[in-house]
Amino acid sequence: MKKILAIIIILTAFAGIGWFYQKHHPEKEKVLVLYGNVDIREVNLGFRVGGRLSKLIYDEGDRIKPGEVIAQLDDEPYRNQVANVSAQVNSLKERLKLKEAGNRPQEIARAKSLVREQDIATANAKQVFLRAERALLIKGISTQERDNAEMIYQESEARLAAAKQSLDLLQAGFRVEDIAQAKADLTQAEAALASAELQVKDTVLTAPAEGIILTRTQEVGAILPTGATVFTVSLQRPVWIRAYVHEPDLGHIHPGTQVDVYTDSQPDKPYKGHIGFISPRTEFTPKSVETTELRTSLVYRLRIVVDNPDEGLRQGMPVTIKLMVDQAAVAHPVPPL
Repeated sequence: MKKILAIIIILTAFAGIGWFYQKHHPEKEKVLVLYGNVDIREVNLGFRVGGRLSKLIYDEGDRIKPGEVIAQLDDEPYRNQVANVSAQVNSLKERLKLKEAGNRPQEIARAKSLVREQDIATANAKQVFLRAERALLIKGISTQERDNAEMIYQESEARLAAAKQSLDLLQAGFRVEDIAQAKADLTQAEAALASAELQVKDTVLTAPAEGIILTRTQEVGAILPTGATVFTVSLQRPVWIRAYVHEPDLGHIHPGTQVDVYTDSQPDKPYKGHIGFISPRTEFTPKSVETTELRTSLVYRLRIVVDNPDEGLRQGMPVTIKLMVDQAAVAHPVPPL
C-alpha cells in the first residue's frame, strides 16, 4: 500500500511539474492553416501572321516542351516576299556605292578635254574679234562683220564657262544630300527585309513553355487570319497556388516563407513550397464563401510556389496549406475561391 501511495505521489509531482512548465513556457510556434486552389494557367497559341495551315504536329492531350515546333503555315508567299525585298536591298546598295564613289575617272578626263578644247576655241574667237575691231577702224570690213565676230567670241566664252562648270560638278561628285537619301532608302529597304524574314519565322509555331495541349481548334488546310487560336495549352511549370490570409496573420508571413501543401487525395504526402508573392492590396473574402461573417473579413491574396510538383497536383485542385508561425493569435483559415 505504501508503495502504491509513493507511486501516486511521484506521478502527481511529475504532472504538477509538467503543468507548471507548460504554463510558464508556452509553445513558441503554432500552425497557421490556409486553404487555396492550384492556379489554372492556360495560354491560347496562334500565328502572328495569316496563311494556310500546312502542318499540325501535336494533338489534344500531347505533352509539349519549350521550343518544340507544334504547327506550321505554308511559307512560300513569305519566302517570295523575302526574295523580292532582298533584290531591292542589293540594288540600293549598288546605287549607294555609285554615289559614294563619285564619277568615273574617264568621265572627268573627258570633261577636262572639253574644257581645253573650248578654251582654245575661245582664244581663237577672241583673236578674230580683235582683228575685226582693227579692220573696222580702217574701213576694211563692214560693221555687220565686226558684230558677227563679237557674237562668235561671246558664244565661245559661254561654252567655255559651261564646260568648266560641268568639270567642277564631275570632280565634286554627288551632293551630300543625295548620298544621305540613298543611305536612308537602303536603311528602309533593310528594315523591310528584316520584317519579311521575321514573317517567314512566324510561319512556325513553337511551344512557349512545358505544358499539355487541351484543345486543337484548327485543321490542316484552313486559311487562318492573324492571331487565330490553333491550340489551347495548359502550362505545367511552375505550379502556383492561390490562397488568402487574414489581415491579423499578415505579420507572421513574408515572401520566401516555407509551407507544406496537402491534397485530399494524398493527405500523408505533403508538397514543399514557399510564398512567392503577397498582394499589396487588401480585399474582401471572395463572395463564393457562404459565411456572412467571413465575407466581411479583409484578406490578402497569396501566391505559393510549389517546389516539388508532380502529377498529383492538378490545376483547380483544392489544397490545404500549413506553415509554422510565431506564438500570436492565429485567425480562422480563409476558404479558397
